[in-house]
Amino acid sequence: MKTVLVIGGGITGLSVMYELNKWKKSTQSDVKLILAEASSELGGKIRTVNNHEFVMETGADSIVLRKANKMSFIEDLGLQSEVVYNATGRSFIYADGQLKPIPPDSVFGIPASIESLAKSTLISAEGKVAALKDFYTRNERFTKNDSIGEFLEFFLGKELVKKQIAPVLSGVYSGDLMDLTIASTLPYVFDYKEMYGSIIKGFEVNKEKFQSNGERKFISFNNGLGTLIDAYEKALDDVEIVKNIKATVIEKVEERYRVSFMNHESIEADFIVLSIPHTAAEKLINDTDLKNDFANLKNSSLISVYVGFDVPDHLLPEEGTGFINASNHDLSCNACTWTSRKWEHTSSNGNLLVRLFYKSSHPLFPSLQNMSKQELLQAARTDIQKSLGISAEPVASEVTTWMESMPNYRKTHPHTVDAIEGKLAEKYPGMIVAGCSYYGVGIPDCIENGQSTAEKIISLL
Repeated sequence: MKTVLVIGGGITGLSVMYELNKWKKSTQSDVKLILAEASSELGGKIRTVNNHEFVMETGADSIVLRKANKMSFIEDLGLQSEVVYNATGRSFIYADGQLKPIPPDSVFGIPASIESLAKSTLISAEGKVAALKDFYTRNERFTKNDSIGEFLEFFLGKELVKKQIAPVLSGVYSGDLMDLTIASTLPYVFDYKEMYGSIIKGFEVNKEKFQSNGERKFISFNNGLGTLIDAYEKALDDVEIVKNIKATVIEKVEERYRVSFMNHESIEADFIVLSIPHTAAEKLINDTDLKNDFANLKNSSLISVYVGFDVPDHLLPEEGTGFINASNHDLSCNACTWTSRKWEHTSSNGNLLVRLFYKSSHPLFPSLQNMSKQELLQAARTDIQKSLGISAEPVASEVTTWMESMPNYRKTHPHTVDAIEGKLAEKYPGMIVAGCSYYGVGIPDCIENGQSTAEKIISLL
C-alpha cells in the first residue's frame, strides 16, 4: 500500500486531499491518505471568528467571483445555498487629509476609458496628460517577466501610478510594485498593450470581464469563509486527519520518506506534499542547495485589526465600502474595509464593523510590529478617528498578526520556483511543494494548485 502525506491543512492542502480522496473512492485504489496540520484547526490563513454580533475573518475575507465561476468547488461541496455577495459601492483613496473616490470606470485604479482618466480627482492635469502616452507609445522594451510598476509608469506616467494605481494594487499584492512581475500580477495588461496598442483601450474593450454582475466581484458564505474549510474537512471521509502535530524533519529512507514530528512520532510515506509556507518547508529538508533556493523567496508582514461599534452603519460615507491610504504619514494603516457595509452577513444588527490592514510596506510599520494587541487596537482607533471621524468605544475587536508570512512575487520568483521544482524532482522524487508561497495567493488559485498537485501524484501512483 502506498502512502500520501500532505503536510499543511490550509486551503491548498485540503484541495489536494479532496481530489485524492475522490480519486481513491472512484478507483477503489489501495492508498493511504494522511493530512497533518501543526495547529488545532484546519484552514491556514482562513479562519472565521464570531465576536459579539459580528462575523470576522482573521485572514482571507472573500473569493474572487470571476475565478470562482470558472471552477466547480462550490457546487462540488454543496455550498450553493450558502453563498453571499459583496454589496455594491464606491471605494475611496485617502489623500490630502480626505477621502477621494476611485473613478468607478477603472480596474485596480487603471482607467478603463479616457473619460475615467479625465474625471479623476486624484490626478493633476499634468498627470492626466502624461498618461496619454499610453495611446501613442508602442511596447518595445518590456516582457511579462519585467516589473509591473516600471511597465505601468512607462506608459501611464509616474503620477497616475503613484496616486491612483499603486495604492489599489498594493492592497491586493503585498510588496513594492517595482519588485513584482507583470506575469505574477496583471499579465493581461501586457496582452492589452500588445493587442490594442493601449492599456486603457484594452480595459475599455474588455470592460465586461471586470464588471460582470455589476459591482458584485466577490463572494463569501453566510457564516463566513470557515464554511468552506468545514465543508472540505467533512468531505475527507477516507482521509486520516491529524492536528496539533508539527513536522520537524524529513529523511529519505531508501525509496520512501520518514517524517518526524514534535511529539516524537513519525510517519513513513511514498509521496509528500509540502503545503506549508516556504519558510517552514526549507526547515524540514536538510539540503543546503535547496535552502539557498528557498531563501530567494521573500515574504512580507500584515497586521489585521477589526473594530466593531454599537453605532449604526449609516454613519459611513454614503455608498462607500472602504478606502485605501495613499497618505503614508497621516495614517498608519494601508487600507480600511467597511466590512458591515460591504458584507451584510457580518453584522446581524446593522452596526458598524471596520477592518484595517497594516502592511510592512508602510513606512510607519516598524513602530507597529512589536506592539501588543491592545496597543494595535488603539492605533486602529486613532486611524478611524482621523479618517472617518468616529471616536465611539468599540464593543468588539480582533487583532491578527501575520509576520513574514505574506508571499511577495518578485521578478525572480518564477525562476526560483522552477529551480526548487527541478531539484526536488531530481533528488527527492515524490516530494512536491504547493501553496501560495509558490503559485498564487487567492483562494481559487490555491484550490486550483491543489487540484493540479493531486493530478501529479495520481499520475505517479
